[in-house]
Amino acid sequence: MEFNAQKQLAGLLEWMDERMRACGGRTAVIGISGGKDSSVVAALSVAAYGRENVYGVLMPDGVQPDIDYSQDLVAELDIPHCTINIHNAVQGVLEEMKGVGLEPSRQTVVNLPSRIRMATLYAVAQTLPGGIVINTSNLSEDWVGYCTIYGDSAGAFSPLGMYTTEEVIAMGRVLGLPEKFLIKPPSDGLTGLTDEDNLGFTYHAVNEYIRRGVVDPAVKEQIDRKHRTSRFKFQTLPVYQNGLPMVIEDETDFYNPDKK
Repeated sequence: MEFNAQKQLAGLLEWMDERMRACGGRTAVIGISGGKDSSVVAALSVAAYGRENVYGVLMPDGVQPDIDYSQDLVAELDIPHCTINIHNAVQGVLEEMKGVGLEPSRQTVVNLPSRIRMATLYAVAQTLPGGIVINTSNLSEDWVGYCTIYGDSAGAFSPLGMYTTEEVIAMGRVLGLPEKFLIKPPSDGLTGLTDEDNLGFTYHAVNEYIRRGVVDPAVKEQIDRKHRTSRFKFQTLPVYQNGLPMVIEDETDFYNPDKK
């Protein structure tokens, strides 16, 4: 089935409005990287809530060579924003670890900035009137677990969580975003490698597998393995069911997961 970005937008914007009201929120708080996902979520939020109710947060880790993309995006959308450099926070944690005899692993060094960025977003959100952090992940990344738990996987709700990278780009074009924000290759911000370099396959391959079931067998095995081993990142926190009575009915069934 051909993807129709224009048709998708109406339902998505209505859903975003419903989710914001369900959270009791007013201001969409978005981490701005200058890439397609944060750019499209910011543009969607402007369309859903009005630019005065969108707040962008730029979070370089020290000197960020491509920070101009983020600066240009908030200027393009004309949204309130700030820049908070997370370098001292990241280095502070790493140095404290070393001080107690813990040598940070490579994975620690890669994932810590993402988690500190999310903590920063929540700090900003709790400082603004009705601030709500909006997730910016897409389906292609989430499917293979290419995200950091309690980092970029967090947020109150995810507008793009069921859209592939190619569908995100298509919606960005319908929203009128300049092409430069939609074609910037995502990178890990540490090694200079793109996401696809680190994964070992392209997002296009993931998208073809998800939407059409077409995939090279060798790539299918890699995608399936990454998908299977990363599901814990997206599950609600498991709660031990101790069998004790609860006389208050929870309409979300969070405390009664086996209830039909």
